[in-house]
Amino acid sequence: MNALRRNVLKGAAGAGTVAVAVAAGLLKPNLAMAVAPRSAFEAKNVGDAMSAMGASSPADSKDITVKAPDIAENGAVVPVEVTSAIPGTTSIAIIAEKNVTPLVAQFDMLGGTEGYISTRIKMGSTALIRAVVMAGGKSYTAAKEVKVTIGGCGG
Repeated sequence: MNALRRNVLKGAAGAGTVAVAVAAGLLKPNLAMAVAPRSAFEAKNVGDAMSAMGASSPADSKDITVKAPDIAENGAVVPVEVTSAIPGTTSIAIIAEKNVTPLVAQFDMLGGTEGYISTRIKMGSTALIRAVVMAGGKSYTAAKEVKVTIGGCGG
């Protein structure tokens, strides 16, 4: 049997099985929702965004690692990794301080999830990338400067 045909048949069988499980109510697809309120994502400065997130005065923490390039040649795709070693991490947010809307993303960490995220963000100009971690009802932060040579937010 042709290998391509075999792979297509396996994929179709797998998709069919998932569809039957959803139809039977065994699997329930959930709607992905942002953790932070809409006002946090629409805020025009860092202070307003952090207040709307409930992190108005986060403490600096060495248990948060922000990994990003020192120089991003294209601000449209800046890879960012955030790792939190703080026990009980419930969410991780990324703020690009000089963006028009600074709150770039917020990720909810479900119970027992490792405090790690990796994504790509847009940056309009050279700025600090700030990670805000919520854990145990408190907020913590760490930052790293990224120099942008070509802006990705319309610049």
